[in-house]
Amino acid sequence: MATYQNIFTRVQIHGAPDLGVPIPSRGSRRGTATRVVHLFGMIGDAQVGPIYLGWTGVTSIVCGIIAFEIIGLNMLASVNWDPIRFVRELFWLQLAPPLPQHGLTILPPLKEGGWWLLAGFFLTTSILLWWVRTYNRARALGMGTHVAWAFASAIWLYLVLGFIRPLLMGSWSEAVPFGIFPHLDWTQNFSLRYGNLFYNPFHALSIAFLYGSALLFAMHGATILAVSRYGGDREIEQIVDRGTASERAALFWRWTMGFNATMESIHRWAWWFAVLCTLTGGIGILLSGTAVDNWYEWAIKHKFAPSDPTMWPATPVPPARP
Repeated sequence: MATYQNIFTRVQIHGAPDLGVPIPSRGSRRGTATRVVHLFGMIGDAQVGPIYLGWTGVTSIVCGIIAFEIIGLNMLASVNWDPIRFVRELFWLQLAPPLPQHGLTILPPLKEGGWWLLAGFFLTTSILLWWVRTYNRARALGMGTHVAWAFASAIWLYLVLGFIRPLLMGSWSEAVPFGIFPHLDWTQNFSLRYGNLFYNPFHALSIAFLYGSALLFAMHGATILAVSRYGGDREIEQIVDRGTASERAALFWRWTMGFNATMESIHRWAWWFAVLCTLTGGIGILLSGTAVDNWYEWAIKHKFAPSDPTMWPATPVPPARP
């Protein structure tokens, strides 16, 4: 007999396909095709489907593919259409935003940032449509809209980086390029340009919520796995009718952490920590250059950092990219 495992479940039980609760027809009918993937069953539910896209899902995927193609083909063109160089240099390739002299021009020359604007338009449209889909699917199922609003927090940071802050700064060149290492280089240069983001209190809050949410999710997941042999994975039942699993988990947390989150409140804690990570991060980026030109000087002025002029010489702001 196979032994039940808490992390990887060796026993996979398959019955009739679960098609979900009936939903009144809203224009497009959802599919009924399902299949079972054993690999998925090792880490989650083995059933794939039924899939429902609707007009928001289909349009979102189409716009996402267009954006992906624009970015990918521009990167391929930058290496003279050489597939070997494309694969080898992929992490260093980029699709850069418009040059500073174009300001907020709606459509600059394609080779001088026009492609970046087009890719950004389709990618943003794709993301926003997927948010609408997420919200509508939750409402159709009678669920809360917590997932949609958590997604909105991440979209807020994305829009600040590529749309809201460039608008306030008066130039698309302030936006982030599409690319892996170029995006990281932009972040480093941004921090140097505005006096080190480590002195930005909203950046500090964002990092605290980032690590805090990772810690909370890991601790909660570990706790539930540890008491799953007592039925701790049936969290809703444990919320309304505390059983031995929640009693053991509560005592463990009080012993090790000094305080206990309940089976219900831990999810609110984790949700808020995760949402506030991108929310505060977006505020910190938005204030850089619009309200604060040098976060180190701001930190000294507001007693957030000690004043030590010998720490390093004054660093001039790098000139704008030609």
